[in-house]
Amino acid sequence: MAIDVRASFDAGVSASQLFEVIRDLGTYPKWLEIVHFADAVDSEDGLQAWNVELRAKIGPFARSKRLRMVRTTDQSPTTVVFERRENDGKKHAPWVLRSVVTEVNGTSTLDVHLHYGGSLFDGGIVERVLADQIVSGKAKLTQFLAG
Repeated sequence: MAIDVRASFDAGVSASQLFEVIRDLGTYPKWLEIVHFADAVDSEDGLQAWNVELRAKIGPFARSKRLRMVRTTDQSPTTVVFERRENDGKKHAPWVLRSVVTEVNGTSTLDVHLHYGGSLFDGGIVERVLADQIVSGKAKLTQFLAG
């Protein structure tokens, strides 16, 4: 079952300042709890890549998933896309994170779309966990941007 989660966030900073944070997966563990770590690694194709661990509690259980994510689109200061690209030669379910920043009258807005195209996770449970993470992440991102 595919999962598609969308969220929007109004930031109190310029589009360029917001974009500099969201284009670097290495910042995500500081403000998005589900991203346990995101370590930058080299990529054979010249695109920036990160080894990422996603971790979430679902009731008494904790689930984690390790991915290699590559920044495939980097159009400053508006659009950044990260896609799963493993380098083990195996076929993997797609993960795509697309973020778009707009600025109107000095207020920047972040629109995010996370797509998971596999069948390992139950969409309803995972979508609820992601929705909770997004709510707490908005507050933490606000604090991170202010710091």
